[in-house]
Amino acid sequence: MEDPQIKRVLISVTDKTGVAEFARALADEFGAKIISTGGTAKALRDAGIAVTPIEEVTGFPEMMDGRVKTLHPKVHGALLAKRNNPEHMKQAAEHGIEMIDMIVVNLYAFSATVASGADPASCIEHIDIGGPSMLRSAAKNNESVAVVSDPTDYDGILDEMRAHNGATTRQTRARLALKVFQTTGAYDTAIATWMAQQVQAAGNATEAHEDDEFPEHLTLELSKAQDLRYGENPHQKAAFYRRDDYTLADHSLAHARQLQGKELSYNNYLDLDAAWAAVREFSDCACVIVKHLTPCGVCEDADQIQAYQKAYACDSMSAYGGVIAFNRPVTAGVVQAIFDNKQFVEALIAPSFEPEAAEMYSVKKKARLLETGGVNPAGCEHEFRAVEGGLLCQEIDAVAEDPATFTVATKRKPTDEEMRQMVFAWKVCKSVKSNAILVAKDNATVGVGGGQPNRVNSARIAVKQAGEKAQGAVAASDAFFPFRDGLDALVDAGVTAVIQPGGSIRDGEVIDAANERGIAMVFTAHRHFRH
Repeated sequence: MEDPQIKRVLISVTDKTGVAEFARALADEFGAKIISTGGTAKALRDAGIAVTPIEEVTGFPEMMDGRVKTLHPKVHGALLAKRNNPEHMKQAAEHGIEMIDMIVVNLYAFSATVASGADPASCIEHIDIGGPSMLRSAAKNNESVAVVSDPTDYDGILDEMRAHNGATTRQTRARLALKVFQTTGAYDTAIATWMAQQVQAAGNATEAHEDDEFPEHLTLELSKAQDLRYGENPHQKAAFYRRDDYTLADHSLAHARQLQGKELSYNNYLDLDAAWAAVREFSDCACVIVKHLTPCGVCEDADQIQAYQKAYACDSMSAYGGVIAFNRPVTAGVVQAIFDNKQFVEALIAPSFEPEAAEMYSVKKKARLLETGGVNPAGCEHEFRAVEGGLLCQEIDAVAEDPATFTVATKRKPTDEEMRQMVFAWKVCKSVKSNAILVAKDNATVGVGGGQPNRVNSARIAVKQAGEKAQGAVAASDAFFPFRDGLDALVDAGVTAVIQPGGSIRDGEVIDAANERGIAMVFTAHRHFRH
């Protein structure tokens, strides 16, 4: 079938960027007749472009506050008719349906309306019906109809029409149709996500339904934020997609504002996410340094400089080339401390950077600085992980246990200071890869062991890293000790108190070992694996 010339165009857009210029070129250069609706028709007339109102085509006025205006056979018949099907064309002629060769349509700004905090009634009114219907009809019949949903395509379409005697090519129409189905799919996903939130909120207000949190059909809306130079390794292609429906987007990594530095890499995103998730566990001032998804230094201290210095001191070798997260605005003093340590930092993330701090760091032009504007509470959302052919979804893990519910399993009770240090260690341990063993002292990590197939090796790594600092320190284990050997490794190094979930069939053996060694051991009854 020969590519049809564009002679009749229907234009109805919410985003009016460049539409007057596009319509003028269609009319003046190619003699196209322009049909339009409501506000778009007015904008085109004001620009001096001749417009046929939609009601002259359908024979019906726009009605019901604009809810009904293009839902008519003279619109959809004109879009769906197969031009090479004699019966279709005969029926169109019998009913006075004149073909439409192009539609220019973009949709009501539903997501922007929701993001503005509008009430449910306003959000409902911004659910577009006629727009998606026209887009889908035209996209289905892209063999004959050009469907334009994105203003960035205007110039390229005009160039192609100029090169092809007023027609678009089949390849271009197929590409535009694909974009339409991607657009309407994302649009429906945004509506479904918002509607699910409304239904869940209504259910919570009356009777909670356990199944509401994990629906039978999960819809996610994501938009590509950037192409990445490569993935985990240079031979892997990669891109970063941002969730458009993320309700706490103002304080998330995905929506953080980058103040300076190179574009974030695939590995930067992973490390920053791990660091930001870890630092959010603390209500007081805290610093987390992450390298290869593993916290290599964490400290909570009222003095931000001290928080950084103690976190750095835990493993200064691994900290080189890592990322740093703070849960307070970064000060100039902290930046000076980083410089004094001659620490190379890939990226820093914090709620904000004081002007002097940002100015000081500007000399490190490649270093990325990201500010989130605030700190979301820990464990406030769900997380997703891909497996081949599927997606896992779970609540984000957070340390929400009340120390008052902990059980002292040993004869010796921990001192108040030991308990305080164990609570700190327990919060950090959650962010270390399992099997995780963490040694802490003075509200700072001094030894981190994780990612090992067995717990005793993690304990040995943690105490080796801690060295003499293990004397009088406490330790946390993300899951129970299956045997006493891991506990013995910690006590041999000088650890005086241990916090763990408990729950092993050999708890008695481990408790006996703790009593034998004269240490305090606390059970939390909660496990914090991180695979």
